[in-house]
Amino acid sequence: MTDNQNIKSRFGIIGNSSALNHAIQVAVQVAATDMTVLITGESGTGKESFSKIIHQLSPRKHNNFIAINCGAIPEGTIDSELFGHEKGSFTGASEGRKGYFEETNGGSIFLDEIGEMPLGTQARLLRVLENGEFIRVGSSKVQKTNVRVVAATNVDLMKAVERGKFRQDLYFRLNTVPIFIPPLRERGNDILLLFRKFASDLAEKNFAKPINLDEDAKKLLLKFRFPGNIRQLKNIASQISVLEVDNKDITAEVMMKYLPQNQMNMLPMVLGESRDEGLSEREGILFKAMFDVKKDIAELKKLVLSILQGETSGKTIIQQNKHLFTNVEEDIFTPTNSYSTPSFSNTSNNSNNGNNNAQSSSLLLNAAQSEKEENEDFEYIKVEDISHSVMDEDTFSLEKQEKEMIVKALKKNSNKRKNAAQDLGISERTLYRKIKQYGLEE
Repeated sequence: MTDNQNIKSRFGIIGNSSALNHAIQVAVQVAATDMTVLITGESGTGKESFSKIIHQLSPRKHNNFIAINCGAIPEGTIDSELFGHEKGSFTGASEGRKGYFEETNGGSIFLDEIGEMPLGTQARLLRVLENGEFIRVGSSKVQKTNVRVVAATNVDLMKAVERGKFRQDLYFRLNTVPIFIPPLRERGNDILLLFRKFASDLAEKNFAKPINLDEDAKKLLLKFRFPGNIRQLKNIASQISVLEVDNKDITAEVMMKYLPQNQMNMLPMVLGESRDEGLSEREGILFKAMFDVKKDIAELKKLVLSILQGETSGKTIIQQNKHLFTNVEEDIFTPTNSYSTPSFSNTSNNSNNGNNNAQSSSLLLNAAQSEKEENEDFEYIKVEDISHSVMDEDTFSLEKQEKEMIVKALKKNSNKRKNAAQDLGISERTLYRKIKQYGLEE
């Protein structure tokens, strides 16, 4: 069996995460067959590299290989591009031409962004996969081809099937052997290996000394979520290498200047569930509202206890209502408590902003973990759960709490909506929508 390290060296793949190694091993094992492969993963994770592994390690390696981005071909011409057309079949068809399936006969074809393929073209592709047959546009002659198809997508095809955007029979035909490419944020120290490789390559190209990251900069880089995956990491490494010409030792403060601030507080999805942008941001506001309410209640209990302790009749009341004052001190929110109240502070520099964002992320995650430990039936955090835990009386409403948090953030930031949105952990666009919804326009 081919060694993974040799495969990585040959195809320029860097990393040692277990998920990455598993994906490579599956690609190596399926390469020797003629099975159709579906590669899934976020944009920028390197799906095309795996299609090349499959082709180069297969018996078809000496025949043609072509990579097609289905999302980049207009709907009106994709059939012609893939299956060819006859002369005069449409306006501008001055002569006949072969399609990609005809050109790559005996080889392999990589269909990237397969989820963007029109439904009519999907039906034609299904016929190729089932029978190896296709018909040129404008022709009635059935032709044969022997092509190995490797497809890739960054969307959930099953959801596309449910929405009627993708054929179910084609999905199951493509998904003979699935390969999942993990996102960069789930690959741990691979992030540092890739960063060093990109920085070294750029330094060698420009005859310069490569940049080095200190320990704090490395930790910051590992915490970043990289929605753009490897492409985004390469861009960041390139920016720092080119712009920090007089400073080759990169600190966390310098690194903060190159990490997009609006992406610093992007939280992981609970149990991998897909969440609406509006729903996730709304939950963030409601979490903060919940902590404020709980803090106010704890402070009130402490105040009442201190007053009653100073009166003779008060001590009797305390004895009669012990359950109300149990562990009062433990209910008070302190900075070291995992249920700390989120603070709305105006940051003066990028470094402070990054730290506050990181604290905000830690706050919500710690809260989720604490609730999980207290409730064995915990599956995922829902807005409904928050509403039940925060609003014990009908006089409280989620909308009221959300509105109050928005007003508080706007006042704290002198009505600067961009800063207020950052403090709330939501996008500026969503804040505008909420301001309009609650009639808070100036």
